[in-house]
Amino acid sequence: MAENATFKPDMKILRRGLMLLLTVLGLLLILLPPPSGLSAAGMKCLGVATICITLWIFTPIPLAATSLVAIILLPALEILDTALVFSFFGNSAVFFLLGVFILGGAMIHTGLSKRLALTFLVRFDRSPRRAVLGVLLTGSILSLFMPEHAVAAMLFPIVMEIVQSLNLEKKKSPLATALFLAMAWGTVVGGIGTFLGGARAPLAVELLRDTFGRTITFTTWAVAAVPIALVLTFVVYWVLVSSFKPEIQDMTPARKILSQELQRIGPVSRNEIKIGLLLVVTVFFWIWGGHRLGLAVVSLAAAVMVFVLNIAKWLDVMDYVNWGVIIMYGGAIALGKALAETEAIDWLAGSLLGGGTVSIFLLIVVLSALSKALTELISNAAAVVILVPFSFGFVSSLGASPEVLVLAVTIPAGLAFCLPVGTPPNAIAFSSGYFSIRGIIRPALLISAVSWVVFLLFVKFYWPFVLK
Repeated sequence: MAENATFKPDMKILRRGLMLLLTVLGLLLILLPPPSGLSAAGMKCLGVATICITLWIFTPIPLAATSLVAIILLPALEILDTALVFSFFGNSAVFFLLGVFILGGAMIHTGLSKRLALTFLVRFDRSPRRAVLGVLLTGSILSLFMPEHAVAAMLFPIVMEIVQSLNLEKKKSPLATALFLAMAWGTVVGGIGTFLGGARAPLAVELLRDTFGRTITFTTWAVAAVPIALVLTFVVYWVLVSSFKPEIQDMTPARKILSQELQRIGPVSRNEIKIGLLLVVTVFFWIWGGHRLGLAVVSLAAAVMVFVLNIAKWLDVMDYVNWGVIIMYGGAIALGKALAETEAIDWLAGSLLGGGTVSIFLLIVVLSALSKALTELISNAAAVVILVPFSFGFVSSLGASPEVLVLAVTIPAGLAFCLPVGTPPNAIAFSSGYFSIRGIIRPALLISAVSWVVFLLFVKFYWPFVLK
């Protein structure tokens, strides 16, 4: 071998080795006797959690399949009763999401979401920077009312038509890169604002309800998160226009394409009007009746009305229901419940503190940093599953509000900007082929860091006034 040759480790081998090491650690936790202060069931539960977290991080099998592993191991190891474990597939978060998926599918099927996007975009087609802002605002606003991945999937062909009409070159066009990133990052930022933007918030709230019997209302979440989303939308715009200078100024071809597409879909249909009114009524009841009726009840009632009003057929919306997420939730909530029931998470938190104490704000700084780091590497829903139960261990020892801890973990978990694996909108944008990860990593890291700082500023100076 030449003297100047350098050893380059095979990342796949390192990845598999670390996965194997953590899996063996999980098995040892299951088999070894517990330390003082931890029950045998709690020790086994930490072992199951270690195995599941390892599988969620390295994804050798789908996320939903990992949840099934938890469903199998919890009763098999006598950590939770079998009937109780399977009952978590009937939790309210699952049915809330089912209704949201059906509503979002109906909006896409009727064409209302596309009409709203085009109507908004044609008002921002006068210059390249305005086009970037238009795509960004469209994604951010629609993600307040629809799952962010559905919004990104709907906007993708529209952005592709704009890019192709302008003859922008793949891997060479700053404007094309900015437009696709505006699509992805706009939906990411808007998705943190309400329960509707992603699966993270309902999952976290259900973990809160199952652990403490408490909840966060639709309104409370929106009041805490929408202002953050609004500020971050314009921060993202500043990063995009600063990092990617448009190479052209003439937007005439794109303007024609957008106008033609809007004319092609024709006048507003009756079904578009019906789904629009149904969404308005649903949001009204989520805000003013969700606490009394339950968000899931309102969500399911709205889903049923989609079919009662003949807005769409069952097969029309089934492609938009993410059954994998729903299955994942059952196992994730069961694992979180087991960690609480066996007091394993309390023991772990107490061990980490070592009898000491930290300020609540410092705890939020650490938890949000962990959440931000994890969500760039793994699914944001998986990050919530890992960190929300862990954060609950500090409630009794530090007197922290579990509602605030849920927000402190879940909102940053939605802010993935760097890698396609972090969130579906990033993966959809990357699939365009118009940019490389290396080409966007600096602005992505910048917006990731700035978004964390903005979040902490809201926690410090805004949340004390609105979260009583």
